[in-house]
Amino acid sequence: MQFPSPLERGRLVRRYKRFFADVAMEDGRELTAHCPNPGAMLGLNIPGLPVWLSVSDSPTRKLPHTLELVEADGGLVGVNTMHPNRLVAEALEAGAIPELAGYTEVRREVRYGTNSRVDFLLTGPDRPPCWLEIKNCHLSRGGGLAEFPDCVAARSLKHLKELTREVEGGARAVMLYVIQRTDCELFDTAPDLDPAYAAGLVEAAGRGVEVLCYGCDISSEAVRLVRPIPWRGAMAANARITA
Repeated sequence: MQFPSPLERGRLVRRYKRFFADVAMEDGRELTAHCPNPGAMLGLNIPGLPVWLSVSDSPTRKLPHTLELVEADGGLVGVNTMHPNRLVAEALEAGAIPELAGYTEVRREVRYGTNSRVDFLLTGPDRPPCWLEIKNCHLSRGGGLAEFPDCVAARSLKHLKELTREVEGGARAVMLYVIQRTDCELFDTAPDLDPAYAAGLVEAAGRGVEVLCYGCDISSEAVRLVRPIPWRGAMAANARITA
């Protein structure tokens, strides 16, 4: 995923009301940017952190700047939660996710469950449909471990239950975490931040929902989905299956 125009660098002054960030730019300007991230952004909302903004030339945008990247822990972190679906769409088209290869049709935002839309529905001849949910992961508290979620995620837990129902109905269901960090080699849930979600993922995996985690290469020019990352909780899920 190429950024449409060069990103501009500044320093975070404050992030507030979830969707706003005041930024002091390197050229001396101070501006308010859109922050496309409803989460807590733990460790990424600290005043003074270097950040990178994109700029839109749309005349209808009230805030032309968008917070895209934060420099933290010696690397770049993608905080725009609108990007993972685009990253996955590009990877699916390029055949860069072997576990999801071979489907002939990819549909987006298909209704399922209770008042929900799945991110992708993959279909093809002689195979069950694959319901694919995507989550952005940007939290790390060190040790090369990426964690999700960074706050209570009731809606994400609802998606796990809906994926489980699809598996019970004979379909395939996949939960894919896009890790928009360059410093992580392992993924797990954060039970201290949302114990219900942590238990829910193990439950869903034990009942047949597949869990995939992919890391990204990130620069101020582009973000690309590039490599699988292991889920530490897979052992617990496998133990539940064999119990």
